[in-house]
Amino acid sequence: MGAMKDMLKRENVQIVDSCEGWEDSIHVAVQPLVDGGYVKSEYIDGIIENVHTFGPYFVLAPDLALLHGRPEQGVIKQQLAVTICRAGVEYKPGEPVRVLVTLAAKDPDSHIDVMRILAMMFADPANIERAATAADADEVYQLFVDCDT
Repeated sequence: MGAMKDMLKRENVQIVDSCEGWEDSIHVAVQPLVDGGYVKSEYIDGIIENVHTFGPYFVLAPDLALLHGRPEQGVIKQQLAVTICRAGVEYKPGEPVRVLVTLAAKDPDSHIDVMRILAMMFADPANIERAATAADADEVYQLFVDCDT
């Protein structure tokens, strides 16, 4: 079984039409991990606080954000969540992001495999577009799992 299958559960993949601004998008994107018991709800506040301090450090490529905080900001177990926001979220003015990947990592090393898979996957902008325009959450999930082969 691939690292991605261990790290990304199907119930943590969702598609939403829009979010009410960037702070709301972080609530929406992290909530599945809160519901699943992977992070405490303060992880949401931690990421928002980090943006106010450091700016949107998690926008890695056009249309792609990798939301994450520090382990001590409320991570219980490591896991990923994927949220597609159809309308896009502007963390930087004029640069809407549709693919929001949330990472909960317990320590700096344990998620290296998954980061490697994500880096390879998102090195190709076509994969970001594919995720952003997928018909449904099942298709998004499959896209992530298939990249780990």
